[in-house]
Amino acid sequence: MTKNPLSKLKVVDLSTVLAGPSVGTFFAELGADVTKIEHPIHQDVTRSWKLTSENQDSPISAYFSSINYKKKYLFLDFLKENDRKELFKIVEEADVLLMNFKRSSQEKLKITDEVLLKINPALIIGKISGYGEKSSRVAYDLILQADTGFMSMNGTPESGPVKMPVALIDVMAAHQLKEGILLALLNQSQQDNKTGQVINVSLYDAAISALTNQASNYLMQGFIPKPQGSLHPNIAPYGEIFQTKDNQKITFAIGSNLHFKKLVDYIGLSHLAEDERFSDVQNRIKNRTELERLIQSQVIEKNSVDILKDMGKRSVPCAMIKNLEQVFQSESAQKMIQEEFIENKITKRVSQIAFKIKMKL
Repeated sequence: MTKNPLSKLKVVDLSTVLAGPSVGTFFAELGADVTKIEHPIHQDVTRSWKLTSENQDSPISAYFSSINYKKKYLFLDFLKENDRKELFKIVEEADVLLMNFKRSSQEKLKITDEVLLKINPALIIGKISGYGEKSSRVAYDLILQADTGFMSMNGTPESGPVKMPVALIDVMAAHQLKEGILLALLNQSQQDNKTGQVINVSLYDAAISALTNQASNYLMQGFIPKPQGSLHPNIAPYGEIFQTKDNQKITFAIGSNLHFKKLVDYIGLSHLAEDERFSDVQNRIKNRTELERLIQSQVIEKNSVDILKDMGKRSVPCAMIKNLEQVFQSESAQKMIQEEFIENKITKRVSQIAFKIKMKL
């Protein structure tokens, strides 16, 4: 892949919070010219979403930095005619525009899809909403995790519903919007006269789309998952947390009978592979509590480093449960870090690009 494959692409980012800005960063990382436009007073709210350890007077937060990278910044009030005209000049030359305004706000600011496409008939408008364009309901990731079943499944019987600690619904909606915009750009590349397109992604639809196997478990079997920690409803052992001799926590993802046989052979419980209680996936699910106890009795006699090395040799999925300090000690994770100065402040984030493309020689 060339260093800047989208170097000729011009993107206007009017979006705020996480989903839209992360799409802008994605295109910026691929070489696009991205201009983020904020209100001069009511700037992107994530600038103020700071940890207590952060400088409260700084115009930049770690949260804001996480999804804003390689952008130019401009501050305009679209209620002012001159500022709106400046936006329109930028739109004339743009290829993509990102926003998460409600329809009523677009009308108030006089930047509706119709107005923008009249200025630039080839413009691709990418829009994020909470519950769809026709809904005025205010939506944040927490609300969507609650409203689409994610919180009802997450947590433990003791904890009850728990929000996932990243804005997962925003992240998934951003991926949906990236895909839609890339498809629109591909479509335009096959046209002699480029036609404008409007792509709408709601957080709600993105969340429902991401229910995948849990949705089918319900739709086909009427199965309503309840909080069960990291356990998988269809596989065991999968997600059970085991303590090692050196006081580390590890987990196994045993997705097949072959994986199970390799695991129990390694820990000295090879007879369990022939035990009717654990002979297949369904029986292991039924008897997973007893199975967990038996595996734990052997894992506690081994050090985590040895288990990880030996499981790797046997191609059995296994990992130590790491905190972020441990994660970013990894060379692979460090390669994903992107740094830049924003308003004279050094900022860091992980890349929005996880794919690698090799050109055929």
